Amino acid sequence: MEIATREAYGIALAEIGAQNENIVVLDADISKATKTENFKKVCPDRFINMGIAEGDMMSTAAGLSTCGKIVFASTFAMFAAGRGYEQIRNSICYPNLNVKVAATHAGISVGEDGASHQCIEDIALMRVIPNMTVFSPCDATETKAIIKYCVENKGPMYIRLGRLKVQDVFNEESYKFKFGCGVEIADGGDIAIFATGMMTGVAIKANELLKAKGIKARIINIHTIKPIDKEIIIKAAKDIGKIVTLEEHNIYGGFGSAVCEVLSENYPTKVKMIGVSDQFGKSGKAEEVIKLYGLDAESVAKKIEEFVKN
Repeated sequence: MEIATREAYGIALAEIGAQNENIVVLDADISKATKTENFKKVCPDRFINMGIAEGDMMSTAAGLSTCGKIVFASTFAMFAAGRGYEQIRNSICYPNLNVKVAATHAGISVGEDGASHQCIEDIALMRVIPNMTVFSPCDATETKAIIKYCVENKGPMYIRLGRLKVQDVFNEESYKFKFGCGVEIADGGDIAIFATGMMTGVAIKANELLKAKGIKARIINIHTIKPIDKEIIIKAAKDIGKIVTLEEHNIYGGFGSAVCEVLSENYPTKVKMIGVSDQFGKSGKAEEVIKLYGLDAESVAKKIEEFVKN
């Protein structure tokens, strides 16, 4: 089954919101796109359309949270992390308030919306703010589990969500979410592949191509980028000695950088970061844009093969 993580967010928000009267949802006039309209249909009295005023939305979310509300503030990642940055930093994270920033349409897979809407900087921006927790779910099951966690636990949290439909990685009935812990999906001794968000699905597809080349990969999904699972990263480095990181984000300051920070301090290891190489996105069909930037399974497999052999 294929479903976008933003769609899973909308479903989870409506289901949990119907049972928890403390949840309030704010949106910046794009509820059909962020899927918060699902919540609006079942809890109209706890949904507020703030208009195209992202900074105001974040400040209002901060205020509501001081009244005991669990506040979800939603808009595109570009506008949440970009336009709302100062308010997220000073009004939400500095006082350590219970606000969840659910940012949809992250990365270049936004496709036709182009560079102005393709946010490839948000992981970097959010993870450097003290008190902020950063999530990047890989599929619908993981998204729903993370939203449940966000409701049940206090503090500022950023959830990175995508527009593009992604294949299920996990089974909802058997999946057990554990905060801050990476999930090993496949084991192998030639290369360790750490992936986050939609790139976990790409890693799984790339692994099939690598198997045909005789390359055995350990694939680890990282859903919590901050705090990151240091133990699983260091173990892979000690076991295998070569690591690849996959992210739909600029390679500077993002997920790959977070992995490298752990390794440089604890167990220096050869790392190849695969992501957007410090350039803006382009407008086009999502799949074509992904391929253009070398983030499709075939391109990723080729880069990993070269890294392993060299």
